[in-house]
Amino acid sequence: MRSTQFQPNARKRKSVNRFQTVHIVLNFLGSTFFVLSGILVLPLVVAFVTGEISDFAIVKAFVYPVILSFCAGTFLKLSFKGGTPNTLQAMLICVLGWIGFSALGGIPYLIGLKASFLDSYFEAMSGFTTTGITMFTGLDEMPKTILFWRSLTQWLGGLGILTFFLVITLSGGGAHRLYDAESHKIAVRRPVPGLVNTIKILWIIYTGFTLVVAAALIVVGMTPLDSVCHSFTTLSTGGFSPHDASISYYQLIGHPHFRAIEYILIFGMLLGGTNFLIHYRVLKGSVRSLWDNIEMKYWWGLIGIFVLIILTEKVVKVPGFSISSLELAGFEQLEENFRSVLFQVTAIITTTGFGTRDIGSPFFGQVARQLFLVMMVVGGCVGSTGGGFKVLRIAILEKLIRREVYRLKTPRRAVSTVIIDGKPVDADQIYRVSGLFFMWIVLLVIGGAVTASLSGLGGYESFSGMCSAVGNIGPSYIAVEEMIQLHPVVKIVYTFGMLAGRLEILPVLLLFSPGAWYAKRVRR
Repeated sequence: MRSTQFQPNARKRKSVNRFQTVHIVLNFLGSTFFVLSGILVLPLVVAFVTGEISDFAIVKAFVYPVILSFCAGTFLKLSFKGGTPNTLQAMLICVLGWIGFSALGGIPYLIGLKASFLDSYFEAMSGFTTTGITMFTGLDEMPKTILFWRSLTQWLGGLGILTFFLVITLSGGGAHRLYDAESHKIAVRRPVPGLVNTIKILWIIYTGFTLVVAAALIVVGMTPLDSVCHSFTTLSTGGFSPHDASISYYQLIGHPHFRAIEYILIFGMLLGGTNFLIHYRVLKGSVRSLWDNIEMKYWWGLIGIFVLIILTEKVVKVPGFSISSLELAGFEQLEENFRSVLFQVTAIITTTGFGTRDIGSPFFGQVARQLFLVMMVVGGCVGSTGGGFKVLRIAILEKLIRREVYRLKTPRRAVSTVIIDGKPVDADQIYRVSGLFFMWIVLLVIGGAVTASLSGLGGYESFSGMCSAVGNIGPSYIAVEEMIQLHPVVKIVYTFGMLAGRLEILPVLLLFSPGAWYAKRVRR
């Protein structure tokens, strides 16, 4: 018979083990809040440079969250024991980290703009998830420090908050699980051995491209602050702009080089929407990497097809159209149509969301409006800063359908697998892609239904709003003024959709599972 004298210790150990996940998760969150407190100091530097440091409201808007973030980090570090997170704990850290960062990151809007808590939180979540839906108008008159912070949140969220934390702290324990929890849930090779080295390389490329775009924008006459803000939100495929009119602002004010600005941003958006592993290979000299795998072939193919269809619809619907009318239209008009279509297709499929034309304006026909919804769902490449379902997953589903059709024509004993780039895709990968696609459809249907029932908007507009949130895209067929006036419940649903879309749904669902916090055995 087991002795009872050891039972109290056994209960104690059981209690410690039961709350181990809570301790590890909250302790790690404390470390991330320390990093956030340092990041929140950066806008104060901008305030000093722009002269807004004399505005006490602006100073309070950032000093208060700096203090709060530092104190929260200190409390969590001292109150809970740390440890190496397992896979499940890493996912919980990831979700709570993004929720916590958005709460603290929304304080500058709450204090500096006197916005409501919900709108401030929404704006911060939209920033960190690089979605780009905004709750604010009057951006052209907004304090420059606030505008800088909006753009910085998107730049930080582009490659991921936790990846930034890992490269700053050079953390090794459980780092690969934290990286996997935040990155796209699909098997991709790393550019070099060692996770920390991989993250360093990604951030070096990301920062380098950001500087290139910023420098190019300054050269063509954009102001330094605008160039920095737009370079942040271009490479992160976030889409926040310091102007209400977005990129069309420069044409409206008669900027002499607005065309060059648009072409530079098209290039920058394509950089952000392309797999960063491809960038690494190209920089190492392998230019063929731009087209030698299935995802890149689909990527360029989809962009080309979308541009061709929308441009054809635009040209054919011109009154009195004929082949000869193309010659009379003149190069300038043809170039403007091409540039406008290429810019908007690039902005939507990379999920950046910049605009030179409103996607709901008469400039675009009904076919274009349908295709924009498709682009919102497809999104960018795996391993990019783009949102959406991802091009590689679309390729996998297309191959899966081909396989099922093939199996109908062959004997049951015939072996058939899904092949991507000459390699079979394992069953677990296909299950994950199929499950994620199903959850996408569920979220879009629920979000669209909630929007339609509480806003009075039509089904088309309501569906596009949730597409925008889950796809982390920004533009939709809901005007900004209407978006701001949405029912609070709809805003909460969109906030959940933005987070679920950025973290690819599964970690967010895990947060609502009580057993996740007390699981005894998890995959490490």
